[in-house]
Amino acid sequence: MASIAESRSWSWRYRDDMALGELVREKLARVDPTGLLYRAYERRIIRDLDPAKLPRHVAVMADGNRRWARMNAPGQPLVAGYRAGAATLHHFVEWCDELDIAMATIWVLSTDNFQRSADEELVPLLDVIADLVEDLADRWCIRTVGDLGLLPEAHAERLRSASARSMRHGEGRTQVNIAVSYGGRHEVRDAVRSLLREEARAGRTLDEVADTLELSDIEAHLYTAGQPDPDLVIRTSGEQRLSGFLIWQSVHSEFFFCDALWPDFHKVDFVRALRSYAARERRFGK
Repeated sequence: MASIAESRSWSWRYRDDMALGELVREKLARVDPTGLLYRAYERRIIRDLDPAKLPRHVAVMADGNRRWARMNAPGQPLVAGYRAGAATLHHFVEWCDELDIAMATIWVLSTDNFQRSADEELVPLLDVIADLVEDLADRWCIRTVGDLGLLPEAHAERLRSASARSMRHGEGRTQVNIAVSYGGRHEVRDAVRSLLREEARAGRTLDEVADTLELSDIEAHLYTAGQPDPDLVIRTSGEQRLSGFLIWQSVHSEFFFCDALWPDFHKVDFVRALRSYAARERRFGK
């Protein structure tokens, strides 16, 4: 484990990097309204990235859409923030594709959202999600991860149909997971249920299952079965917690927290996250 001194050193480096990034954004916005310097700064970071040190799988918690709507579209329905966030999600997949990142997982709706969101807010959000997935399915292979059974059937069918249609896209492009109606504990519960049903069909008793159960048996029943775990998890909006996102798969992931609300998350923020990841020494618990 890292020493207290090492942990403090990393903490200060992280905060210094975040502060520098925000300062650069503010200064460039004032002196570079056309965005030329901003894009030059972005290209410089990309040029300095070592492709061998980039993550294969990036997961993102696209947080802050509702706060963005309240700040940027006061008096309008919160769906304005969801639409702005969907546009950023589309760009994010394009950025991953440009940088040859093999897989991206994007959390767009949690199981907790069903408890705190009224129907008049949830249904427009589901419309935006379904539109996004159908659009992405024209270019990328899409897999939905989550409990679609919690969704209205019309929206669930749109997601299933788009995912099936997207399978024609072959290798060489970023594979995209859309985490919708997703909760980490929910996923583990569903995995155990699926495992027990499979073992029951094979005629095994609970005692036999308990005596032979391995971690790999549970992994084989997760929503992301057969996929590599995320190397890097990004969360926007300044929140610094996982909230149950990929709690099984992220055990060895690196984390990057960004203050920008998701609709304001730019490519330069993404490549700064990649630069931070590339500078870290991954120990995998050793």
